[in-house]
Amino acid sequence: MPVSPKEQDDICEVQCFDDEKVNRLKPFAAESVGVAKIFKALADDTRAKIIHILSLEDELCVCDIAAIIGSSIANTSHHLRLLRNMGLAKYRKEGKLVFYSLDDDHVRHLILAGVEHAKEQRVPVPTDTNG
Repeated sequence: MPVSPKEQDDICEVQCFDDEKVNRLKPFAAESVGVAKIFKALADDTRAKIIHILSLEDELCVCDIAAIIGSSIANTSHHLRLLRNMGLAKYRKEGKLVFYSLDDDHVRHLILAGVEHAKEQRVPVPTDTNG
């Protein structure tokens, strides 16, 4: 299939520029296997909210998480179950209550870094100084 001149603008015209770097870095490419799963979980607004809230507390009850994020208990439970199945959250049952927490600190650090980055990217809203 022919490539348009515009599409060719960002494509290398050689097969390999630096063999040494390619050979040195190629084994590291496999290290990223499984990373997309984490970012897939974070790509959903509801799950990102849940992970963020869980990163701020040791554990929270499903009903409290639902109240915090403004969602139904059923919807929140669904997303928590997905997070658990992805290996990002864990739960424990105590009587009629189900408590969730993050499975490890890596996810906590990731979401907190993401939240911090998002804050930096927000354009400040001008304030009316005329009262």
